[in-house]
Amino acid sequence: MKYTLCDITEIEDPGSRAFELIFNHAPLEIFVVQSNASLRAYVNSCPHTGANLDWQENQFLDLDKCFIQCSTHDALFDIDSGLCIAGPCVDKSLQALELSSQNGSLVVHIPDDFINANACGR
Repeated sequence: MKYTLCDITEIEDPGSRAFELIFNHAPLEIFVVQSNASLRAYVNSCPHTGANLDWQENQFLDLDKCFIQCSTHDALFDIDSGLCIAGPCVDKSLQALELSSQNGSLVVHIPDDFINANACGR
């Protein structure tokens, strides 16, 4: 299933933005991060606890805007890969989603058989 999120210019570089989608009749929270003109989308769920990562509205990056930072335990994740490099979930990854652009808009692709692997803190 495809969801149009926003215009590409609406996400700062570096910057991030949250989105709530309805997938299979249930809410699915995701976020998009832009850094060095590269865009990545992830499920908004920490692999350690399943908690949302944003520490303020649309704020997923650390103060230096170099890493994604979890609001609960300050775990740090590589922006490009989603891999945790510091904190209680080292070597676990955020769940990545496929992004594309269509006519200047960001589109996220969620497979029909998608399962939120981090929903229960696994």
